[in-house]
Amino acid sequence: MATRDTDAAPQRSLHAGLVLGVVALVSVACVVLVSEATRERIAAEARARQAAQLEKLLGGLPHDNDVLADLTYARDRDLLGAASAVPVYRARLSGRPAAIVMAPVAPDGYAGSIDLLVAIGADGRLLGVRAIGHRETPGLGDAIDERKSDWIGRFTGRSIGDPPLERWKVRRDGGDFDQFTGATITPRAVVRAVAGSLVYFQQHRDELFAAPATMTP
Repeated sequence: MATRDTDAAPQRSLHAGLVLGVVALVSVACVVLVSEATRERIAAEARARQAAQLEKLLGGLPHDNDVLADLTYARDRDLLGAASAVPVYRARLSGRPAAIVMAPVAPDGYAGSIDLLVAIGADGRLLGVRAIGHRETPGLGDAIDERKSDWIGRFTGRSIGDPPLERWKVRRDGGDFDQFTGATITPRAVVRAVAGSLVYFQQHRDELFAAPATMTP
C-alpha cells in the first residue's frame, strides 16, 4: 500500500504541474488578448479624436476623402519652424484639392516651442489655426489657447495679401495683429509661424497635393 502511495506521489505532482502550466498559459493568452483589444480601442479613440480635431479646423469645408489617411510631409526649418518634417493632411472633393492642414512649430515662444495646426484652403485662405501644445505663461501667453481667448480665431479668412506679407506682425512691430497686454513674444511667434505656413503653401501648393500619401516622413 505504501508503495502504491509512493508511486502515485510523482504522478500527482506531475498532474499538478501540468494543471498549473495550462492555467499559466491560459492566463498569459487572456492578458495578451485583453492588451491587444485595449490597444486597438485606444488607437481607434485617438484616431477619432484627431479626425474630429481636423474636421473642426476645416470648419465644414466639403470634402469626401479620409483626411487622416491622405498624409504627406513637408520640411522647411525657416518657414515651418521645425528641423524635422511636419505632417500635412490633405482634404479633397472628387479628387480635387480642397484644403491642407499642416502642423508647423513656432520655435520662439516665450516659454519654448508652440505646436500649431494651420488649415489652409486651396485658394490660400486660412480656414483656422489652433495651438495644440505650448508651455506659455498662464494668464498671459496662454491666450493663444482657444479655450482661453478668441485671439487665435482671428486668423480665419486671412491670407498672404490680406494683409500684405510685410504686415504679418503684431501691432507693436508695425503689423496688423494684436498682441496681449503684458505679453508680446507669444503672439509674435504665432503670427510669424502662421505667415510662414502660408508662404510655404503658396510656394509648394501643387506639389503638396500631388505628393503620394505616406505614413512616414
